[in-house]
Amino acid sequence: MDGVEVKQARHIHLSGICGTAMASLAGLLQLEGHRVTGSDKAAYPPMSDQLREMGISVMEPYAETNLDPPPDLVVIGNALSRGNPEIERALDARIPFASMAALLREEFLIGRSSLVVAGTHGKTTTTSMLAWIYQVAARENAAFEPSFLIGGVAENFGSSFQLRPTGTFIVEGDEYDTAFFDKGPKFLHYFPDALILTHVEFDHADIYADLAAVKTAFKRLVNLVPRRGIILAFDGSPNVSECIERAFCRVERYGFTDGANWRIANLRHEDGLTRWEVWRGGALWAELEMRLAGEHNALNATAAAALATSQGVSKDAIMAALASFKSVKRRLEVRAEINGITIIDDFAHHPTAIRETLRALRSVYPNSRLWAVLEPRSNTLRRKVLADDLIQSLQQADCVMMAGVYQQERIPEDERLHPEDVVNALNAVGTPAQLCPSVDAILDSMVPQLQSGDVVAILSNGGFDGIYEKLPARLRGKPPTS
Repeated sequence: MDGVEVKQARHIHLSGICGTAMASLAGLLQLEGHRVTGSDKAAYPPMSDQLREMGISVMEPYAETNLDPPPDLVVIGNALSRGNPEIERALDARIPFASMAALLREEFLIGRSSLVVAGTHGKTTTTSMLAWIYQVAARENAAFEPSFLIGGVAENFGSSFQLRPTGTFIVEGDEYDTAFFDKGPKFLHYFPDALILTHVEFDHADIYADLAAVKTAFKRLVNLVPRRGIILAFDGSPNVSECIERAFCRVERYGFTDGANWRIANLRHEDGLTRWEVWRGGALWAELEMRLAGEHNALNATAAAALATSQGVSKDAIMAALASFKSVKRRLEVRAEINGITIIDDFAHHPTAIRETLRALRSVYPNSRLWAVLEPRSNTLRRKVLADDLIQSLQQADCVMMAGVYQQERIPEDERLHPEDVVNALNAVGTPAQLCPSVDAILDSMVPQLQSGDVVAILSNGGFDGIYEKLPARLRGKPPTS
């Protein structure tokens, strides 16, 4: 187990194990020597594949008998609520239970330096970048080799978690609620020694009433950073500035403004690479490059570089790591190139993320016709609260295909997004858009129009009824056109 100290082994059962964070915690617990079991409504990739590789079987569906004989501890995922048979069994039998976030802190963060990456956007990619920087730094100094938990599969590692006996744990700090018995955000359990704060916007409309409630959560996170710690905060957001204004520790800003401690300049995409300068204290600190496109990814990389520097990582290691950084699954991921048509998968959950994804694709494919295929699936996109922002973001595309709201019956009518209004607004401003009742209808309409050189961005934070497999299959049966 790579020198990891094995604690007293327990039988730990994870209810809701196929969630990214839960499956990652399962892997960490197994590495620590515990017997791990799990259950879910239905096993689904990519985490079901990762669990299978670890030899952890998933019981389907939830059932009281999944907790027989009773485990030593039940970890309850935040998607589960009262009425779930495993929750009811644990309560009736007084089986000890905990949340994912609380157990992560108890088992893995105490005694280590906790480096937390938080924010409405960019945290998964930034966490992956920071972990890879530390991994590259470990080639020179083994003490830098990190433990980590990321809300996605980091392609450099082929995993969403790692456990090492060293003193650093890098964790993605999620602002979503923790469990049915703990409605505060997960990141309040992580007690950061150092913090990256990327963006603060209204999101998770199912649990936050408004932007003020979101800002309150991030202010509480900032208030947990000790005086000896450091916060690296994006300098292009008034909301971020408000959240850090009462910090007790050192704060350094990164971004594009002249006053940024870590200022990005001369950003360009050329020869398949993104290159930019980072200026610090009025002097050129480094010229960085990476394969990922987009202004938002340059910001993510600069934040990771700044935090790593504050912890003693060398500039050479940072530059080498960013140059060799691959990506995260489902972040601007090229799924297929068929007949000259490129299919991109992106984990779109918010209008700002959609805008930055489409802008990044514009920089990589400046001469291509760009299609946006959107499934409003996240709890924010399914609601109309950010409809105007969504319309503006989708105008970055040349053509838009839109599915209906995922499980719309679960959203109150007066809160629900009406996709037909989005489509009508886009057509009114000259962006061709179409609403289709199903994935098959989307493909029936779109595939005959596709030409060599087109780029299709599929935007969803879920399975989107198999479109990732159905579209390539359709294209393989379609002759090339130009």
